Amino acid sequence: MQKNKPNNEQVSSSRRQFLRGAAAVSAVGLATSVSQAVADTPTTTLVTAEPEQGYHETDHIKAYYASCR
Repeated sequence: MQKNKPNNEQVSSSRRQFLRGAAAVSAVGLATSVSQAVADTPTTTLVTAEPEQGYHETDHIKAYYASCR
């Protein structure tokens, strides 16, 4: 009275195929979501004036110096 059990090779083979398929599907899903995120990101270019060089006192620096006195 033996039940119809598949042998270990059949079980391992089907398990491996399942895991390979699951890995492939998740890789495709990840690649799709990353490409959509990159495509949805707007590209902007910043046009800035030439940055000031060296030390310069701003209002918040002057307020700090005043608080230290």
